[in-house]
Amino acid sequence: MYQKFLFIGILGFTLLACKNKEAEETQITQEQITFQQEGKLQIQTEDGSKAYFNIEIAETNYETETGLMYRESMEQNQAMLFVFEDVRPHSFYMKNTYIPLDLFFIKEDKTIATIIENAKPMDETSLPSEVPVQYVLETNAGIAKLWNIKVGDTVDWKRLK
Repeated sequence: MYQKFLFIGILGFTLLACKNKEAEETQITQEQITFQQEGKLQIQTEDGSKAYFNIEIAETNYETETGLMYRESMEQNQAMLFVFEDVRPHSFYMKNTYIPLDLFFIKEDKTIATIIENAKPMDETSLPSEVPVQYVLETNAGIAKLWNIKVGDTVDWKRLK
């Protein structure tokens, strides 16, 4: 009887070990997402300096929902511009976002309305605009401080295509 339980235990452990090994082998890997430049953007600051960025433009539902998620890095001069059809309060979060970001909420007249600096990676806390906006720019964390970008500064961009 003891040998029967021992045999069943060993068999169960072996099957479990094989199943775990199989799960490891069939794990889905996330393909590296690369930057696709779709435009150029500049921020004109109050002191007259300009910060320039190569941008990806997020317009579709999928693009705006995904944003910079799953990206492991971004060059200092790269950014993502979100373009919304409607002017209203918009809110972001950092779920599945691996890099810290600065977020610039931009009004319809292309002036910066709200700045959120150093948004924490993987944090699901809501990051809302303080007023209705139509655009949001995401850059690497530290850009607002580096370029002394403030609320009221102006933003302009053009598409490459």
